[in-house]
Amino acid sequence: MRTRGLRGQLATDELIGAGNVLARVLAHGADPDGPGLTFDTPVDGHPAEHPLTLGQLDRMVDARAAWLHARGVKPRDPIAVWAGTAADMVLSFLALTRIGAIPALMNGKLRPEIAAEYIRRLRGAGVLADADHTALLAGHDLGVPLIGEPAEAGAGDPAAVPTPYRHHPNDPVVITHTSGTTGIPKAVLHSHSSLFAATRHLLTMPQAQGTSRILNALPAPHTATVLMVNQALGNRAEMFLLSEQSGEKVLDAIQRWRPDGVFGFSVTWAELARFDLSGYDLESVRLWFNTGDCSHEPHVRKLVAVGSRDTVTREGVKRVPGSVFIDGLGSSEMGHSMFHITHHSGTDRYGRCVGRPYQFTKVAVLDADGNPLPAGQVGWLGIDSPSLFKGYWNDSVTTYRFRQQGWYLTGDLVYADDEGRYYHMDRAVDSVDVGDGKRFFTALSEERVLAACPDVVDCTAVIVREPAGVVTDVLLELAAGADPTLDRTEAVRAALGTDVGATLRRVVPVASADIPVTVTGKVRKVVLRERYLTESPS
Repeated sequence: MRTRGLRGQLATDELIGAGNVLARVLAHGADPDGPGLTFDTPVDGHPAEHPLTLGQLDRMVDARAAWLHARGVKPRDPIAVWAGTAADMVLSFLALTRIGAIPALMNGKLRPEIAAEYIRRLRGAGVLADADHTALLAGHDLGVPLIGEPAEAGAGDPAAVPTPYRHHPNDPVVITHTSGTTGIPKAVLHSHSSLFAATRHLLTMPQAQGTSRILNALPAPHTATVLMVNQALGNRAEMFLLSEQSGEKVLDAIQRWRPDGVFGFSVTWAELARFDLSGYDLESVRLWFNTGDCSHEPHVRKLVAVGSRDTVTREGVKRVPGSVFIDGLGSSEMGHSMFHITHHSGTDRYGRCVGRPYQFTKVAVLDADGNPLPAGQVGWLGIDSPSLFKGYWNDSVTTYRFRQQGWYLTGDLVYADDEGRYYHMDRAVDSVDVGDGKRFFTALSEERVLAACPDVVDCTAVIVREPAGVVTDVLLELAAGADPTLDRTEAVRAALGTDVGATLRRVVPVASADIPVTVTGKVRKVVLRERYLTESPS
């Protein structure tokens, strides 16, 4: 079947949802010998980077589903999955949803005590953990049994798989977690229909260039990877999933596997920007797709300068140098990026512009009481979308704390311009209210410093209120060869602008390893605040 016809059928399929895309793609006549998924580690006797066919992938999922069913896993059983490879995470998700269980996917980089507490709060039915993570859980009271290792499930008998569970649209389908910038991650629940809403919409649109051969550089347990796997299956695209997302790993995979699209978080683009990209063969890349936090202009400009893309000319479609970067703003709770803007080497709309909302969602800029604000005024971002999560698992208090007058409040501060484009100023928790209707924004401050200081590859602004007033510290990650002894204070002060610049206390060159980050790469500024209130930088 032609991909275009299949995509249309999937978009109108009333049975399809996030929990059964693989099965429905096959049910609509997709070629079993067509592309399935490719993992960066060995799995079920196949070597690393072996391209699995759709039929092979389906049988592997059946085997795991049968193994789990034989061990008593039932529909709507929450099962925590803690492992270090993309294969273990993705195959466990596909198998657990096939029998109607609820996979709770956990980032492998969580600290053991945090992971154990997270599992206890799930109050689930069991844990799947690989050998390394099983060892980390030793001695912790989880409240549920360890079922086994995800890879062991591959030894199941696919002929013994029970009848696949038929999901109701509102059935819980997966629990992922937030980045945990302020402590224990929150458990984000999605339903069969909510986590497919954005994909259903995208299937009605022409397939974008750069989505035929995808390198997934998103963390495997994240909501975004679940989305991208389902989109790749629906588009009949090839997808190579990385278990590690460091800049070096991503660049190596691009040169070796030659994708036309690379999907990741802003932290990955920041890492790539530390390299001289002209020394790498990145010609195959047409598209960089960002979700999570929006990306900084200097990082985007370095990426769109490499690769190539198709463009329409009077002579027809031509391949030209320079790739495309699609930026946006999303979170686990949103169920997909809510905005999109396209950059290439000739664009200049930056300044933390995340573009316009997708057609499937409604957004608003709200004041503290939930009332809409006019264009140009900064306020809270409110979302109303079929892709929204269903709540925080076992935490209705937090669920409803972020709901107001029908909107989900994301915790982001934004404004809209007169043309309907939105600009992300900061996460509210990282900003400082200085009174008289003013706020100081860390993310915007970082954007300005990076734009003004070409020998800085990344930076972190920490703005805190002390008894004597507001102070700002700026941590700089310098480009290779930059002079760490050079005093950049006045350049940074000028970049920050009059108001924030007047609060600048110190500018500190640091190594990237010195910045505390979450498991998804977000800077834990709450930790930096505590550190800089009690320690002097060295």
